[in-house]
Amino acid sequence: MNQEQLTTLLNVIKATPNNPETDKVIAGVLKLAADSITLDTLKELTATGKPLPQVEPPANKKTPVKGRKENDSDENFGIIHFTKKEISTMPKNFQQSFIMDNKIVKFRYHQGLFHARYRRDGYNIEVASKDFDTMKRKFMLRLCGQYETPNRPAKTPKFPLFGEYGETWLETKKQTTKASTYAEYERMFRKDLKPRLGTFKLSEINRQMLQSYLFEYTGAGKHRTAQKLKLILNCIFDLAAEDFNIKSPVKKIVLPYHESKKGSAFTKAEERKLVDYCIANPDGATTSAMLVLLYFGLRQCELKSLRVIDGKFLDCITGKERLGRKETHRQIPITPVARRVLPYVDFEKAKNTNPDSIRTLFTRLFPNHHPHELHYTFITRCKECGVNHELVMLWDGHKDDKEVKTSKVDRGYTDYSEEYILSEAEKVNYEF
Repeated sequence: MNQEQLTTLLNVIKATPNNPETDKVIAGVLKLAADSITLDTLKELTATGKPLPQVEPPANKKTPVKGRKENDSDENFGIIHFTKKEISTMPKNFQQSFIMDNKIVKFRYHQGLFHARYRRDGYNIEVASKDFDTMKRKFMLRLCGQYETPNRPAKTPKFPLFGEYGETWLETKKQTTKASTYAEYERMFRKDLKPRLGTFKLSEINRQMLQSYLFEYTGAGKHRTAQKLKLILNCIFDLAAEDFNIKSPVKKIVLPYHESKKGSAFTKAEERKLVDYCIANPDGATTSAMLVLLYFGLRQCELKSLRVIDGKFLDCITGKERLGRKETHRQIPITPVARRVLPYVDFEKAKNTNPDSIRTLFTRLFPNHHPHELHYTFITRCKECGVNHELVMLWDGHKDDKEVKTSKVDRGYTDYSEEYILSEAEKVNYEF
């Protein structure tokens, strides 16, 4: 209240007739003053000399927090309190603004209506109702659906460019995936996705656009590339759907069925050809690496961690573990067939071989094979020689095998002795 209104109020109290009801009248006047009713109402009520009626709070059962706005004494103000369940249904970007930035939603009670308004962060929401709970429910509906308010169209949230948002996604992946996996994501994003989609806003990219884009790859016979690109797009738009409360345009995309080419083990004639080449070229680091891949079943990424233990085993860190998991070592015994080629193997050279060099030479020698098929060949030869399948899985670093129905139980409760492992390794002794 300003000074003039306060003086008037005091004069009204002084002019109140002195009778048994005086104290009650003055108490009622002060209560009404505290509730900010108009001075005209005060005069009308005090002139009768009757006790003042009890003033009920607004329709909201939870009495709102009240305050004053300068020169606006007939308004009540408060803050809308949301439950945890209500907050969980809000758009993610609004939750961040509401909780992390400590922002609030205010309301007022004016002329018999509850009013709530929020004009920040791209939102323009204004609702009103006679009932507080109804007003709150309307606010939640407008917030989640972004319906237009009368004469005030809702502002569309600002969407970043696909290229910018994709860079943010890559930064997250860099911290949560292995370096080799991240390198492949980054290569495909920068080489394929960003040049084609980078200048479009997320809101401008629709299903048909992405479908046509991926069909270009399948039409050119690049089915595997199309599948990888779809995977990356799905990851990016799943994140965008959470951040901006939009539907992912990737969900309904379909690709033509394509059966991936399955690798195959070398025939013994091909194995002989590879060994003869390596014996004829003993000074090359790549030849040592290929013999290690063939007779110990290592993957190319595992070469850098290899070491020989007691002349009996080759130890390496498995390449199938995810980032952040504890490193898992596995030991592969030196089999009789591996001992035959040991004079032509330099383990230190093999350890430091560039994977690109292996792929280049291997493709020249065996254009219809891939270096990883040396891994298949090692597994195949061990099984052909009758080695315990559970041991073969331990040697090649696989978690289970469809042919070994009890593998998960056996792997958890069985520890094979060194003596048994070496005896099984002796079975790998074949001619080629």
